[in-house]
Amino acid sequence: MENIETEIYPKLREYIENLNVNFSIISESRKSQLEQIAEYLSELISNGKDINIIFICTHNSRRSHIAQLWAWAASYYFSIPNVNTFSGGTEATAFNHRSVKAMTKAGFEIIEIEGGGNPVFECSLSESGEKIKSFSKEFSHSSNPQSDFIAVMVCSDADEACPFVPGAAKRFSLPYDDPKKFENTDLEEIKYDAATMLIATEIFYMFSKIKI
Repeated sequence: MENIETEIYPKLREYIENLNVNFSIISESRKSQLEQIAEYLSELISNGKDINIIFICTHNSRRSHIAQLWAWAASYYFSIPNVNTFSGGTEATAFNHRSVKAMTKAGFEIIEIEGGGNPVFECSLSESGEKIKSFSKEFSHSSNPQSDFIAVMVCSDADEACPFVPGAAKRFSLPYDDPKKFENTDLEEIKYDAATMLIATEIFYMFSKIKI
């Protein structure tokens, strides 16, 4: 892991290395949920299968993008092979600029490469590693896997709206509160940063429990 860690942007690496301090804030019931997902991912690995995860919320604007990027970083950090992360919504809007800002503050490099109402961003976590494109899309979009994927529902609205996700081999509920409710208030940036930290902490806890 040491060589991989040194490739991660220094600011992002520092952020990640502080996450294990926060594991104690995760409730036992939530840890149980995260460990169930980790157990399923461990089974896929032991069977030599790729892991394809789609994080789903309503608008594919905030929580699903944040979770996807942290899962990507966690698989990289823990050297877990053949993990592919995706995001999607029950509808498409845009990768919210406040989410982009919060993830950039955490240490990701996120560059807008196409403008418009639904801009496309290129995201990276190291200078020489792969880059992924992020933009808002429905979870059934052609850029996402169409079958044998794991669906992780990260908002309660999408969770309720999609009790069945077509093509998913397994579906998990892992909702987070939406920082959107604090937009245009004095708490906006604080709440986006807090949501980013919480999702990062739980995703890294989950990936730390995967057996390889």
